[in-house]
Amino acid sequence: LRRLGLGPPHAAPWPPLPHASLPAGLLAAAGWAARPWGRPAPPGTRLLGQSCHRATGPRASPEPSSRGLPEGVEYIPTRKKGKNPMKPVGVAWYSLYARTRLGYLFYQRQVKKARERYPHGHSAPQPCCFPGVKILPIPVLSNNYSYLVIDTDSGQAAVIDPSDPLAVQAAIEEEGVMLEAIFCTHKHWDHSGGNTALRQQHGSCKVYGSALDAIPELTNPLADREKVKVGCLTFEALATPGHTVGHMVYVLDGGPFGGPPCLFSGDLLFLAGCGELFEGSPETMLASLDVAVGLGEDTLLWPGHEYALECLTFASLLELDNPALEQKLRWATQQRQEKRSTCPSTLREEQTYNPFLRTHRPELQAALGLRQGGGEHPDAFRARILKDVRRRKDLYKAT
Repeated sequence: LRRLGLGPPHAAPWPPLPHASLPAGLLAAAGWAARPWGRPAPPGTRLLGQSCHRATGPRASPEPSSRGLPEGVEYIPTRKKGKNPMKPVGVAWYSLYARTRLGYLFYQRQVKKARERYPHGHSAPQPCCFPGVKILPIPVLSNNYSYLVIDTDSGQAAVIDPSDPLAVQAAIEEEGVMLEAIFCTHKHWDHSGGNTALRQQHGSCKVYGSALDAIPELTNPLADREKVKVGCLTFEALATPGHTVGHMVYVLDGGPFGGPPCLFSGDLLFLAGCGELFEGSPETMLASLDVAVGLGEDTLLWPGHEYALECLTFASLLELDNPALEQKLRWATQQRQEKRSTCPSTLREEQTYNPFLRTHRPELQAALGLRQGGGEHPDAFRARILKDVRRRKDLYKAT
């Protein structure tokens, strides 16, 4: 695309490349209690399958000048050039990536380069298991995650955001499972690019997502709060616009298996971060983040990207005296030195250090130098905080 003159004037850096392992003691620390399973499916639940039975970067370009930037926005030069197409590089470039064949060609190039650089994935996958359920993170591209979620009794499975169909198919074959469903959080190619190939290989597989996003091979559009059953697994779709108009997250009900709720958040929420506001306002993103927080503190967070080090480092620049943040940053640094994943996190943890979930905290408000205006609604003030944090994050460049 750069050779065609269609790429951005310069690209922002990829976040650090990490992935793979469940922090020791995380399940026990969350304090989940086993609960009886086998409850009847609520109205509106879709059933799939059988009933349950249990026994190297781009060429550098000249630094842009500050001319043309909005007033008050400072250009921050960096030494490294990166290749993340999902950084704010202009409406035209985003439209090309998200809505045209050129974006798909760029995605194919990403896949090819990632397969060459990481033939076994950017990290070693570490599955998370509780009785009857197995969640297998699949490291794809340079920092994406797909997730294979398996009903271990029936052998039926669903995949969330199959970026690289070869990597997903390899996991399906290794686990010996039947792919019944693809849950797509949004339309971006790095989350939906494998839909077509997997549908060709698994003819009965259905593709779920929002009708508001142009998701490839979408067969079953979902409404907010609609539930889908895959074997004994129940997933609930939640509309969470902001990153895209039709962004959805999926929540696996872990209760029947004595486990926690599991949030597959796509590009809504990352460890210590949130997705960029490509197609939404700060108010819209704030409402979507509040939906996620409302799932409960014990919910496991399975994000669509491994952005932990960049996000934690940025957060540490905002809150200079946050012990939970300092501890998590040290832990994440050690994880990545060992090529291990930083996910999952829990929503309890995230609320102690993720600035996008701390817009109500006086510490963050003071750090930003923002005060609630007279007569300003609390949510309007929180949206203003989120907007400022997002602006700072968009300008931030990890070195």
